[in-house]
Amino acid sequence: MSFKVGDFVLVLDEDLSGKIKHISGQTISIETDDGFLMNFQAHELVKANKKTSLKSEVFLHANINDVVTEKEAPKRKQETKKRVKERYEPTMEVDLHINQLVKSSKGMSNHDMLTLQLDTARRKLDFAINKRIQKIVFIHGVGEGVLRMELGYLFGRYNNVKYYDANYQKYGLGATEVYIYQNAPKT
Repeated sequence: MSFKVGDFVLVLDEDLSGKIKHISGQTISIETDDGFLMNFQAHELVKANKKTSLKSEVFLHANINDVVTEKEAPKRKQETKKRVKERYEPTMEVDLHINQLVKSSKGMSNHDMLTLQLDTARRKLDFAINKRIQKIVFIHGVGEGVLRMELGYLFGRYNNVKYYDANYQKYGLGATEVYIYQNAPKT
């Protein structure tokens, strides 16, 4: 947009107007109605053909509608995107600690406790497959690793599951996450 000394201009984003008194590159000096000399960049000004103010909205400049539309155009709100891991957080947790499965483990041998824990894990996994639940976290604790190893054997018998360590920040080393492929045949 070309300006020349003597043009009447309006200042964008402010209720100021005035006559151009001096032009130096992109810096334009205008004299306001109150007699003040003020400097603006060329992109901050709009030429008008008669003395007016921004409040009166009597603009006769060809591109003023474009400028106003650009200034008033609503900014697209940035969509918050969920990380892939958050979108598919486990929907089911199964705590296999023996104190969560029975009132008292008094009188139970280690073999009895392990068998109960594995039967519970098998039942919960079958339930999840039938109900089309995609992820389960089995909380087994750290201990000596016997239950964890046996769970690995159990999960290995299924063609439609993949298992790996669960989220360390949430469960530490004592949990295994199982992902179930829903379209694969179960064995």
